[in-house]
Amino acid sequence: MFHKTITCWTGGMIFESDNPSGNKFTMDSKPIDGTTQKGLSPKALMLSSLAGCTGIDIVDILKKMKIKNYDLKIVVEGELTDKHPKYYNSVNIKYYFSGDGIDSNKCRRAVELSVKKYCGVMEMFRQFAKVKTDILFH
Repeated sequence: MFHKTITCWTGGMIFESDNPSGNKFTMDSKPIDGTTQKGLSPKALMLSSLAGCTGIDIVDILKKMKIKNYDLKIVVEGELTDKHPKYYNSVNIKYYFSGDGIDSNKCRRAVELSVKKYCGVMEMFRQFAKVKTDILFH
C-alpha cells in the first residue's frame, strides 16, 4: 500500500498537511517572538500517532471480543535526545481502562496484540526508541 501526503507552508512556521483520507491538519513550532502556536508540533504529533494507532487496534479487537461499556485513555510520553537531530530515544505508553465490569484479561490481551502484532507505528518507534507499556484499570 502506498500513501501520499501533501504539506504546504502557509507562513511563519505553519504548515498545513493532508493525508490519504483528504482530512487536513496544521503543524507549527514552539511560539517564537510573541506568537502563539497555531498547530501541532511535528514531534508531539508522532506521539499522538502512536496513541491513535494502538488505540484503534485495541478498540477494534475489543469490539470483536464483544467488550462494550468501557473508556480508554492512552498517555504517551517521549524523551528526546539532547543533541541534534533530536529524536525520541525512549517512549512510555500508559493505557488507562475504566468502566463497570470491565474484563481486565481481555483488555490486556487486546493491548498485547496491538503492541506485539498489529500497530505499525509502534513497530516504527521500536526502530529508534525503547518502548515501555503499562496497563492500568480504574
